[in-house]
Amino acid sequence: MNMTAWQDAFRRVPELLAAHVQLSFSALLLAMVICFPLAIWATRNTRVAGVILGFASLIQTIPALALLALFYPVLLGLSALLGGGISALGFLPALMALTLYALLPILRNAVTGLTGVSPAARQAADGLGMTASQKLRLVEAPLAAPTIMAGIRTAAVWTIGAATLSTTVGQASLGDLIFAGLQTQNWTLVLTGCLASAGLAIVVDIILGVIERAIRDRRKMVAWSGTAAIAAGLLFALLPSLQSSEDDVVVIGAKGFSEQFILARLIGSRLEAAGYQVRYRDALGSAVVFQAVAAGDIDVYVDYSGTIWTNQMKRDDRIVSEQMIEEISSWSEQQHGVTTLGALGFENTYAFAVRPEDAEGRSLRTLDDLALISSEFVFGTDLEFLERPEWATVRQAYPLAFREARSFNPTFMYPALSSGEVDVISAFSSDGRIAANGFVVLEDNKGAIPSYEAIVLLAPDRGTDQKLRSALKPLVGRITVENMREANYKVDRETDKQSPAQAASWLDDIIRKGDGQ
Repeated sequence: MNMTAWQDAFRRVPELLAAHVQLSFSALLLAMVICFPLAIWATRNTRVAGVILGFASLIQTIPALALLALFYPVLLGLSALLGGGISALGFLPALMALTLYALLPILRNAVTGLTGVSPAARQAADGLGMTASQKLRLVEAPLAAPTIMAGIRTAAVWTIGAATLSTTVGQASLGDLIFAGLQTQNWTLVLTGCLASAGLAIVVDIILGVIERAIRDRRKMVAWSGTAAIAAGLLFALLPSLQSSEDDVVVIGAKGFSEQFILARLIGSRLEAAGYQVRYRDALGSAVVFQAVAAGDIDVYVDYSGTIWTNQMKRDDRIVSEQMIEEISSWSEQQHGVTTLGALGFENTYAFAVRPEDAEGRSLRTLDDLALISSEFVFGTDLEFLERPEWATVRQAYPLAFREARSFNPTFMYPALSSGEVDVISAFSSDGRIAANGFVVLEDNKGAIPSYEAIVLLAPDRGTDQKLRSALKPLVGRITVENMREANYKVDRETDKQSPAQAASWLDDIIRKGDGQ
């Protein structure tokens, strides 16, 4: 057991735990504020009860990850409509999605608790001449409180667990550890994130359980003590954000694979050396991260020319790499105010890879060769390739008809090919695991796949920041594909694994030595 790895992982827990608590508790409190008036209304009107409970149940059928993703374009459109001022990335979309996810258990238990109050208790209240509000406050609410608390307990556990997914929309949480660990095969990070999230859920559930029993047994002091403990925990979680300074903080975005984590840390180290504070937003989707930099939610990140060309510009024509970058630079500046600082010097394109024995035994050299026997092969891809325009273009150029297509987290895509679970994968050309496993990359003999030069993009407000540009400009054109592959493999290999920050430091040393520094 590598104790250093555990120490490094647990060193990240306090900050991420604080962010996780802020988000999940805010969502839980907002859900309670929404649910209690609705529950009271529902107990007075059966038709209303059916509608709101049906809506809350419908929300539960939507996967939490999809719900998080749906709020990003909604908030982005709202921000554009209002002329800006609304952040579509980070806390707000995560808060809205998790609040909706917490509605059902609180609402259902509140309605059940209030409608379950005995008629005798209501009649006694009426006999005493209580008004409707007095009856609710003094009789119905106290009697329903244990049932309501049970719903809050369930919602709290659900919300804390689902909050780990907020990493995908740029909100810091314990999910940062889980997603980073999955992408880099660092199981210490995964276990640390899971243990911290589970531990938080258990502690909160125990405290809420104490409050629930205290309410049922009418032990007010114990109930208030439990409430004070939760309030103290929330206040403690808020302290870092209250004390931190936001001056010169640069938010660096990254997609969900090792190369992006490494490049983000490389950029971050250069900016920290220039005097900036740095914050990372990892594991973002291609569409989300580009729109985030255009909106100013992300200050800088590395994208790939082919991704912008096909996904954002909706272009499918093939031109030389240099001209493509020029057109991307012009388009991104004119349409979104995004500055293209320059290309880093290497390309990371999609590459169809097969096992060496299949390449030799089936005489596979090109994608045309693959098309002839594709009906016998199982195709493995990353999570988004099958929905990307590039896949449609490849299918137009080559008559590929695989027996089955399966999507994987990139971490598991390469082992799936090695183990025989799939027969061909949509690999990444700068990934060191291709050479390490001896995989054979098939030639795109018709040029269907566009160029994927790594390029640095800056948000509108950062494009004119000469200090930032000066800090990052030395990286342009300085990274070879061989060095990028080696840096990637340092993170992705199974033994003697390094962190993205360590690989970035190695890569930075290579660049500086090449510059004679």
